[in-house]
Amino acid sequence: MSHHCHDEHDHSGHDHSHGAHDHSDDLTPAIQSLLYEQVDFGAVNTLNEAEPRSGASILQKTYAQRLDPEPELQSDADEQLLMFVPFTGQVRLHSILLRTSDSASAPKTLKLYLNRDDLDFGTASDLQPTQQLDLAQTNDLQEHPVKRALFNTTRSLTLFFEDNFGDGDEDVTRVSYVAFKGEYMRLNREPVNFLYEAAANPSDHKVKGTTGLGMGSGVGGRDGL
Repeated sequence: MSHHCHDEHDHSGHDHSHGAHDHSDDLTPAIQSLLYEQVDFGAVNTLNEAEPRSGASILQKTYAQRLDPEPELQSDADEQLLMFVPFTGQVRLHSILLRTSDSASAPKTLKLYLNRDDLDFGTASDLQPTQQLDLAQTNDLQEHPVKRALFNTTRSLTLFFEDNFGDGDEDVTRVSYVAFKGEYMRLNREPVNFLYEAAANPSDHKVKGTTGLGMGSGVGGRDGL
């Protein structure tokens, strides 16, 4: 991304009159597809973080702050980190952006779990992940695509940083930036359900109560039939 920007500024001639326009075109797609405003920051929960709320803090970094060293998430008792990230609606996840380091404290294996708010280190270790990512040991920003078909109905994501490049010799895992790319799905289901129930309430329940269908007879039973 940044190379593209530099290239455009190097062509001094053509781009002089609308260099700023070209630069914004470069950044806009990256920012537009970021699921930043859709993260429920207040409900983020990170297990084994050395400093409380540091997991939420690195998620709250904007795209412009992606290379800032602070705040940083560090593991506490050992090298593992488990981060629960809920979204404010349903998203189609495309990729995960990360920045770590080229040191032994860089996480090595990242396991992703879809729509699970009940995981701890024991269950995450035993459970088959929705997808596993092999991370790079680098200072550069990493973007890891996910298998989109598996993440089309993402309401929350649990990130399990299972180990680091210290291979047992480094107890502290460090992550300085995490972000998500994808599409935000406005939940049309809510108004549809509301309209259906509003229309169904007055008469449909009585009709269904006489059909012998499971749901209809259940409603009929509650009405005292």
